[in-house]
Amino acid sequence: MGTELTILYIMVKMVAMKPFQPQGRTPTPNQFTATEAKHEFGRLLEKAIGGHTIIITKHDDPKAVLMSMERFNMLTHAPGLNLATLSREFDALLERMQGRNSRRAMQTAFTASPKQLGRAAIAAARKRG
Repeated sequence: MGTELTILYIMVKMVAMKPFQPQGRTPTPNQFTATEAKHEFGRLLEKAIGGHTIIITKHDDPKAVLMSMERFNMLTHAPGLNLATLSREFDALLERMQGRNSRRAMQTAFTASPKQLGRAAIAAARKRG
């Protein structure tokens, strides 16, 4: 029953997520146009050094990222983020998803009523604290 509740909870969270809207995006606090970045580079550099990730856009499309060297090094030298490791993790996850319990849980999730989904989401949220 725990697996079923978790899957139902995830489905409820996915339904509640706002859809991706590429047009008319609302800029995030750390998102700046290329012109703004050019004029305020010193301030943005200080924010990046302070741990913020700055997204630079051109025509509302993210084109570049400004971050501290510490963060860059952490991301580029992160252990275990190579293709072989990700492949093994994916294969293990896929294998776990192929079991009888997972299939039954997914079937339960897809045939659940909105009321059942709501109860499962509440139960999962309470379980997580």
